[in-house]
Amino acid sequence: MSKRFYFGGDDSSASSDDNLPYPKPLTRASFLTPSFDPATFLSTLHNRHQTLEDLRAELRTRSQDLNKELLDLVNENYQDFLSLGSSLKGGDEKVEEVRLGLLGFRREVEGLRGKVDGRRQEVEELVHERKRIRESVQVGRRLLEIERKIGELEGRLMLASTIPQKAAVNEEEVIPSESEEESDEEESNGISIPRLQRHMEQYLYIKGSMERIGPEHPFLIKQEERVLRLKQTVLLDLNSALKQAVAGGENMRGELLKLLGIYKQMGEASEAMQVLKESKR
Repeated sequence: MSKRFYFGGDDSSASSDDNLPYPKPLTRASFLTPSFDPATFLSTLHNRHQTLEDLRAELRTRSQDLNKELLDLVNENYQDFLSLGSSLKGGDEKVEEVRLGLLGFRREVEGLRGKVDGRRQEVEELVHERKRIRESVQVGRRLLEIERKIGELEGRLMLASTIPQKAAVNEEEVIPSESEEESDEEESNGISIPRLQRHMEQYLYIKGSMERIGPEHPFLIKQEERVLRLKQTVLLDLNSALKQAVAGGENMRGELLKLLGIYKQMGEASEAMQVLKESKR
């Protein structure tokens, strides 16, 4: 019988080794710790009743088992690797099917993209058309407003007979007569400064509206004769009032200054100077 070693024990107990329990097999988990160290591992066996030869044999058996498991694992994976080629047999057809499917899908996507681009272009054209129509509507409203203002000022200046009879009737329905509107206006020495001021402002409003739209508009070109007649009539009334104020002397100095201010706002200061020169002769 081989001699037993008692790790951490006493030699005096060697005579009673037959009465000691047989050591348990080394566990597999003992060798799986990441920080495994042989010296540290042997130091944990100080209470294990086993001879060195038995321990070497057990460790040798454990090593052989591990080598066998490693070899079996390599052989198993190698067999799987060798069978990989046969398992992929016929894969070319599958790859071709996938490729054809992807090509078809790409054609469908390109077709949808073309439809989307076409729809987007159509929407952009509709948006531009809507914007153009809206601008045209706005221009039309401004033209109607200008025509209405022209007719209104023609009525105030007693030029309504120069426009069609139907339009004159409409103006009479909407616009009060000059006598009704200005019956309560205070006149100073026979000159109505507020009336002349209002006529000048209405004329400037018409001119400014025409310039904002563009005097080259066909409708506005047709209105040039009427607008010119309005200007001439307004200036004629101003000239008459200015001559009357000059004739009034110092008593009408205030009216004279107001009339000159109206000329200046209208941009006809030179016309006022011409009238003053003629009045002094």
